[in-house]
Formats: sequence, structure tokens, C-alpha cells
Amino acid sequence: MASERPAPVRRPWWADDLAHAAMFLTRLPVPALARTDRPLMHAGWAFPLIGLLTGALGGGALWLGASAGLPLLAAALCALAVTAFVTGALHEDGLADLADGFGGGGTKERKIEIMRDSRVGSYGVLALVLATGLKAAALANIAVASPILAACAFAAAHILGRSAILPIAYFLPPATASGLGTGAGRPKAVTTGLCIALGTLLTFSLLPGFGFIAALLAASIAALATALLARRQIGGYTGDVLGGSEQVVECFVLLALSALPTGAAGFLWPL
Repeated sequence: MASERPAPVRRPWWADDLAHAAMFLTRLPVPALARTDRPLMHAGWAFPLIGLLTGALGGGALWLGASAGLPLLAAALCALAVTAFVTGALHEDGLADLADGFGGGGTKERKIEIMRDSRVGSYGVLALVLATGLKAAALANIAVASPILAACAFAAAHILGRSAILPIAYFLPPATASGLGTGAGRPKAVTTGLCIALGTLLTFSLLPGFGFIAALLAASIAALATALLARRQIGGYTGDVLGGSEQVVECFVLLALSALPTGAAGFLWPL
């Protein structure tokens, strides 16, 4: 008599959500999903954890580069290159499409059409250049005080950037009836609240003191400004709006942190 096959081991829901978030937001190899019918946004509470992972990888590259004697600006660009590789430049692509659509379209329909075009226009190129330059300059400025401090700031920016995705998708309606943003589903209130709480807690663990306050305020302002702009331009959100908002939040957070007196007590623990 043939022996029966053992039943497959089912992962807990949180592990499946974490794998789902990592599968979408990164290029990292992850286990196959046990449940494929669960919308991505229902796993959105795990987005801050993915931000911590990508930010830590990039921050580690910055610290290694600075420790090896690279100029701080070069070390900062290495950090940005690592995270772009790990994520497949997913959010950078959203920012470029967002800039092209909002800058080049005259009507809602035309803006969305431009955003769906795979080609990158002048507005998109300019947005990517500015975002990369601003983030690299801010990181290099923070790294003058301490490369470890810059690595923590970089990780916090990634955490908050991904934490901002769910609130925008929760409070704004989808701008279209199809597309990546609509296909990902709408986040639930409890999932959105958990995402914000987890992102806030992780940020505080990295940036206690004035750094935490500055980062949280900058992220809130950036997310709100992007959401209001998207509502005015196309009446809601798309996948490009969500991806572009992540980059805008990152920029705002790093610029706010770089403007603080990094050597002052309260920005971070003594280094």
C-alpha cells in the first residue's frame, strides 16, 4: 500500500504577508506564497519591514564605502545604487512616470495615458536626477557627523517612504478602474493603522529625539502634499502615484534630517 504524502506545511498568515510584500517590493528571492488570492494591500502592514530591510542594505553599503575611504558623496551614491538594484528601481520608475504624467498632460485621461507609457520623458528624467542628487547630498552631509548616523537616517527614510503608501491608498480613491494600483486592492483600516504604527516604532528605534520628530513631520508633509496633488491632477491614486510618493517621502525625510545640527544632543544617541 502506497504511503500517503504528508500535508504541506502552511505558513502563518504574517509570514505569508511578509513574503508577499517582499516579492512585490524587492527582487529578493522569497518563498512561494501559500495564498495567491490575497490582495497585496492586505499585506501592506509589512511594508515598513521591507523598508527596514532595503534601507539597512543601502545603509550598510554607505558605511562600508565610507569606512573604505570613499568620498562621502560616492558612498551615498553607492547606497542609492544598492537599494535601486534590490528593489528593481520600482519606486524610481513610479516617480518618473508621475512627473511625466502630471507635467505633460492637459487632462486627467491624458495624464494617465502618459503615466502608462513605458517611455521616460524630460519631466521624468529631471525628477530622477533631482531625487537622486538631493538624497545623495543629504546623506553625505549627515555622514560628515557619522556614517552610522547616515545609515540609520537612510533606513528610516526607507521605512517611512513605504509606510506612506498605505495611508494614501486608504484615503484616496483609485483614479482608474484598472492598473497596478487598482489590482493591488484597497487597504483595510486596521492594516493601514498597523502599517503606520509599525513604521513609527521602527523609525523611533533608529532616530530617537529630534531626529524622530523631524523625520515624522517631513514624511507626513510629503505624503499629504503628494496625495493632494494626485487628487487634484487625476482624482485619486494609481500605482505610479504610490511609487512616486515613496520617493518624495524619502527625499523630504533625508533633507529634514540633513538640516538638523547632527552633532547636537537629541538627534541620535551619542556616536
